[in-house]
Amino acid sequence: MKNTVRTFAEMKERGEKISMLTCYDYSTAKLQEKAGINAILVGDSLGNVMLGLPDTLSVTMEDMITFGHAVARGCHDTMVVIDMPFMSYQVSIEQAVTNAGRLMKEGRGNAVKLEGGAAVCPQIRAITDAGIPVMAHLGMTPQSVNSLGGNRVQGKNEEAAKQLIDDALAIEKAGAFSVVLECVPAKLAALITKKLTIPTIGIGGGAGCDGQILVYQDMLGLFSDYTPKFVKHFGEVGAAMEAAFAAYVKEVQAGTFPDDAHSFKIDDDVMERLY
Repeated sequence: MKNTVRTFAEMKERGEKISMLTCYDYSTAKLQEKAGINAILVGDSLGNVMLGLPDTLSVTMEDMITFGHAVARGCHDTMVVIDMPFMSYQVSIEQAVTNAGRLMKEGRGNAVKLEGGAAVCPQIRAITDAGIPVMAHLGMTPQSVNSLGGNRVQGKNEEAAKQLIDDALAIEKAGAFSVVLECVPAKLAALITKKLTIPTIGIGGGAGCDGQILVYQDMLGLFSDYTPKFVKHFGEVGAAMEAAFAAYVKEVQAGTFPDDAHSFKIDDDVMERLY
């Protein structure tokens, strides 16, 4: 059955954990759905892992629509959430609703995600009023990397922790159906989870969250530029791919690929008539 915002709410009520991964292409989306993932985030992390950018700030609406639509075509039962990129919702409420609508219509998403707390509650409220589900994002918000002074754990002192709690309650009241908690101390994330009626999805937020998300290239060992503390490798696919690429290069150079089993045939009498 299709995973929806209602699925998220019911899973929190039953105490069942929600599984999410990022994804950016059709083939991987099909594999993730077959594995039983609840939801896919088409994250602006594609700027890092797909486009080789140093951060997410240069990712555009067109990028998100292109990658989002590719993922959506590979999903039938999995909920597809698409990130709203930097400066696609901060300027005005009208801009936020228009761009969220584009991600739903052109990107074929089932929901959108945006970063920020109380400051973006008017946008969350307007987008949800337009019939578009919103996933919020608190803690270490990559689009604010410059104002945060880098990728740092958030909410470690009393004032910052209280602000995170207040922001979480505010975005829930504004209508968000769930919230990502990134790089938040585990005990604080667990407290926020208890205070909210909407599900929390942790990424560096500890096991007390209602669900978890990872960048799929991280958890498969595909992305090696840097490895966050919260990443666990569930497979060494990157090493396997590198070995396969090297084996291909070796066989091509040796002339052993392609062999007869991987080539097409033509009758000898046809060839004789060509000379």
